[in-house]
Amino acid sequence: MKVKEAMHKGVDWVGPDTPVIELAKLMRSRDIGAVPIGENDRLIGMVTDRDVVCKGLALDNFDPQRTTVRDVMTAGIHCCRDDDDLAKAVKHMESQSVRRLPVINKSKRMVGILSLGDVGHSASSDMLAECVKSISAHHH
Repeated sequence: MKVKEAMHKGVDWVGPDTPVIELAKLMRSRDIGAVPIGENDRLIGMVTDRDVVCKGLALDNFDPQRTTVRDVMTAGIHCCRDDDDLAKAVKHMESQSVRRLPVINKSKRMVGILSLGDVGHSASSDMLAECVKSISAHHH
């Protein structure tokens, strides 16, 4: 099975200069916990709801008017290709301890996002059980 058969298509992504407040509103309205960050149509990072809290709100000098996505994002993104085998993508999630991977096509354009939940709907239960066990072990 290929990644493109399991992923969410049509992903929302935002630019690094987006105010964190706008990002938080997008997360709330779409009920999502992670948003890929793109610049010049290339993927440059990812922001999770945890990043917004831990690298934003929790800082002493947090200024909701001035803090941008660039201030809280995790740069140097891990991603997978839409034509990768799902098992390979799951192993990548496992090795990086991430729950979501942006999906790019051959031209490096972002075409979707693969989450553990997506894998759960389409992958074999053995593969999923291993992956969840491994990723969850990193969150004590």
